[in-house]
Amino acid sequence: MTLEILYFAWLRERVGQPRETVTTDAATVRDLVAQLVARSDGHAAAFADLGTLRCAVDQQLAELDAPLAGVREVAFFPPMTGG
Repeated sequence: MTLEILYFAWLRERVGQPRETVTTDAATVRDLVAQLVARSDGHAAAFADLGTLRCAVDQQLAELDAPLAGVREVAFFPPMTGG
């Protein structure tokens, strides 16, 4: 499957781009992350501590074990705070 991957905030800085298109056979977001880590040192740095990031699957907040079947977009971003 082909996915659009979006990166926000410091993840974008470490990866070096705001988005990329990836062809993958990953079953879950966690599997996708493992494949992304292997792409470059910047990707590895961005995903070095999974506890410091959040993700959304087709614009819905999701856990790392979320399935990717039928998904078109995955976004990664730091935890959000509000006031």
